[in-house]
Amino acid sequence: MSGFDVDLFVIGGGSGGVRAARIAAGEHGARVALAEEYRMGGTCVIRGCVPKKLMVFASGFPAAMAEARAYGWQVTTGGFDWTAFRLKLDAELDRLEAAYRAGLKGAGVAVYNTRAVIEEPQLVRLATGERLRARHILVATGGRPFVPEFPGAEHAITSNEIFKLEALPGTALVVGGGFISCEFASILNGLGVKVTQYYRGTQVLRGFDDEARAHIGGQLVEAGVDLRLGADVAAIERRPGGLCVRGIDGGEAVFDAVVYATGRVPNTAGLGLEAAGVKLGRRGEILVDGWSQSSVPWLHAVGDVTDRINLTPVAIREGHAYADTVFGGTPRQPDHELVASAVFTQPCELGTVGLTEEEARAAGPVEIYATSFRPMRGAFAGRSHRVLMKLVVSAETRKVLGCHIVAPEAGEMIQMVAIAIKMGASKEDFDRTCAVHPSMAEELVTMRKPARAG
Repeated sequence: MSGFDVDLFVIGGGSGGVRAARIAAGEHGARVALAEEYRMGGTCVIRGCVPKKLMVFASGFPAAMAEARAYGWQVTTGGFDWTAFRLKLDAELDRLEAAYRAGLKGAGVAVYNTRAVIEEPQLVRLATGERLRARHILVATGGRPFVPEFPGAEHAITSNEIFKLEALPGTALVVGGGFISCEFASILNGLGVKVTQYYRGTQVLRGFDDEARAHIGGQLVEAGVDLRLGADVAAIERRPGGLCVRGIDGGEAVFDAVVYATGRVPNTAGLGLEAAGVKLGRRGEILVDGWSQSSVPWLHAVGDVTDRINLTPVAIREGHAYADTVFGGTPRQPDHELVASAVFTQPCELGTVGLTEEEARAAGPVEIYATSFRPMRGAFAGRSHRVLMKLVVSAETRKVLGCHIVAPEAGEMIQMVAIAIKMGASKEDFDRTCAVHPSMAEELVTMRKPARAG
């Protein structure tokens, strides 16, 4: 250990970096330091999953109150107080950040509230001018929103800024077709904003199951979002009445806000990685192997900065596995197979795990079990939205290869289904499982005949 100030220096205080630091120091006795230039907790806690999900909850109450009236409750809906909500949201994020800091302190991690870059192999330079030599360096700097270059791009905001708005806009254009754009279009629409969504593709949620994509796209439209497919922004100009957006079709429209959610890129710029011999990919991601090892022996990377599976639970598992492997004497790789995920749109979420129908068909013969229906709660209240339950089954092995659910609380359901699929459950295992009635999820174990095969 001679010649090194610490055993591990972590750059980035998000979920993956914090977990790695805490386990390496608190459970394995390593000397660990961590630098974070913004706020502890990273994208998920400060400007991503957590505040977004709280906004999802907030945006769902108008529909819930309308349902309550249909169930006999005398409910009066007032206006939404964005300022009051934002103050409480900020307080909750402060609480979570404090919890992250307390965990690091309890584990004995030295925290530097400043930017850190790699000056040379195994040497970190802080923005304060201090330098530390580390036997190992872990980069966990996450990703950042991507906004393409076009005239007036500086007038757009991203998911980073949306939580800090002084007031809700009356009208908003959301640009993009991925899960972040669909979620924010749904959130803003639920909060009373008149929302238009541009996506240059033919259907939102590229990469997800096609049937589920179409279901979500139709739901957005039915909920009141003006979804325009094959549309994109050519230029934005600030005018007295708001932001004038010129589309690639030449048409113009004015909005109070333009929110870009056109993807994220790994946050590696200016860290000194390439000069230190660390190989980066086409999008700037740190190239790593199954052990999260980069092209140099002293540097590893976890989380979105590697652009593998960009989900918080994955980053946490990668960070934990890294700490156990390098400092705990227990070599293990993070498992990236059959990772479940959810898209938190309204009124139905999308929960998914495993192969899409399209992916499974490309691999061999399949049977598709699917059903769509109006859920009891909404149907009683006169709501028209439908849920989708879908199983993708191998015709040869009978294993369930994928499950896709579009329904209220689909994120909660898919977590449980993911356990069964991870264990290799067959369609017959689902069939042998007795239904919970009445529930939406019972359809997963009562679909006896395939909707289609081939």
